[in-house]
Amino acid sequence: MGSTGSDRKIQILQEATRLFSSEGYDGMTIKQLADACGITEPALYRYFPSKDKIYDAVLESIAARLDYDHLFKELAHEDDLETLLTKLANHIIKFYTRNSDLYRLLLYSALHGHAKAKQVYDMIRGTYVKYLIRQLDRLYHNGLIIKKNNNITARCFIGMVFDCSLSTTLWKGLQDQSFDPGDVIANNVPIYVRGLQAKET
Repeated sequence: MGSTGSDRKIQILQEATRLFSSEGYDGMTIKQLADACGITEPALYRYFPSKDKIYDAVLESIAARLDYDHLFKELAHEDDLETLLTKLANHIIKFYTRNSDLYRLLLYSALHGHAKAKQVYDMIRGTYVKYLIRQLDRLYHNGLIIKKNNNITARCFIGMVFDCSLSTTLWKGLQDQSFDPGDVIANNVPIYVRGLQAKET
């Protein structure tokens, strides 16, 4: 039995995500994608009129894969900074270790200056940064942490966590020494906490 239109569209998006992540936007060709799906180029164009539209659809499908809503709700009123940072870090590492293609997509779009690079960044990494900024602002207003530039703090923390995730996927084998992500979190989160916690009077 042949593929239904819906099944074929899902297949195209899966293969396109894989190819965009491994070849970049400029490197991936419609012929490559059609061959990967076992169809002709004209058949592929019946589903998507252009490469740009395929890329848009890939971004939409990525948004559906991201599963941070439940975590964000769970941590919305968390007053313990160490718990907040640890759960956020564990979520990022677990998700992006399983879905390294998404981070590859972000790296390629940024390196090649793709027009949608900011959209990809906001979706994949920027969402966590903005969420953490809001939580740090909340904790500061509640007198639980000291005044710092929460924008810088959030970007540095999320950057450290994403780099840790990359160490288990893209950078694996390129480093002289590898560290377990759990050990990195256990080592670094208390450093952030000590630097941010309000001193008891």
